[in-house]
Amino acid sequence: MTSSLPIAITQGDAAGIGPEIIAKAFRDAPQLLRGCFVVGSVAALRRAAACIARPGDTSLPVACIDSARQAAAVPPRCVPVLPLPGLPAEPPAWGRIDAAAGRAAADCVVWAAQAALRGEVAALVTAPLHKEALAAGGIAYPGHTELLQAEAARHAGVALADMPVRMMLASDELRTVLVSIHVSLRDALDAVTQANVLGALRITHAALTRSLGRPPRIGVAGVNPHAGEGGLFGREEIDVIVPALQAARAEGIDAQGPFAPDTVFMRARNTLQRAGEFDVVLAMYHDQGLIPVKYLGVDKGVNVTLGLPLVRTSPDHGTAFDIAGQGVADASSLIEAVRMARQLSALPA
Repeated sequence: MTSSLPIAITQGDAAGIGPEIIAKAFRDAPQLLRGCFVVGSVAALRRAAACIARPGDTSLPVACIDSARQAAAVPPRCVPVLPLPGLPAEPPAWGRIDAAAGRAAADCVVWAAQAALRGEVAALVTAPLHKEALAAGGIAYPGHTELLQAEAARHAGVALADMPVRMMLASDELRTVLVSIHVSLRDALDAVTQANVLGALRITHAALTRSLGRPPRIGVAGVNPHAGEGGLFGREEIDVIVPALQAARAEGIDAQGPFAPDTVFMRARNTLQRAGEFDVVLAMYHDQGLIPVKYLGVDKGVNVTLGLPLVRTSPDHGTAFDIAGQGVADASSLIEAVRMARQLSALPA
């Protein structure tokens, strides 16, 4: 991968704010978006461009391209769209779960993932999916991370278990990596195993060593209140997390903990007053890790998939069906996702 290759942006669920924030990004950050293109529907992007129009502004043109290579020739403040065959001719109604929209969103992700795996694009940036629409469209995977993991495993010719991935949410203030992703809380507790925790530590260490240029300092959250309080509130820390930490440190990974989940994120936070104690926090389940980052600012956070043989980033919010089509959605997180995709794809392999 090199930064001279184009970056593919998938349209997301066209019933949500994905196309809107993409159009805003091309309008408001034209230099950053040079060489990027959208995988999706021309009709959906034209509708989005119309809904974000401001009084007195010139219209935002949407250009149809035939190949990723043509993105570089498209002028600033013009949205290049590579339309996929088989997508719905008309965009879905705003703000409603639509099976066809869910299937179309997944098709765009699969195309972009395959292009990245073939080395035709530098990275992919994914606009939000709607998980219920995915399921209604017959997609077997609950979200981007699992869908991309399956495509990468298929491309490599390996079993899904041999392509372990983790979700990282990152902002200027805080990074957090998750042991488990889109499963119920009950299943997430079952996923706190020594193998899963150690695997997450290995993936985090490898990915951040590459992006930071040095081994990261990893703070590990406990799963129970007060990190179990010596076994009084649960034994997962003693029986699972500590052995995983010991094994990781024996491999040269700088991992500390387990720490009380209600304080470790504050200790890792970077502020103007002080640097965080850790470069990243390993959280034991989805909401434990994502709530702190999103509380600090949804407009700042970027979702990065670690462990894939490609670069994938996305905004850290969902489809926002309640405001879709109103032209008020904030494109800041998507713009940050494109910025991070450029940085990560420019790193040496």
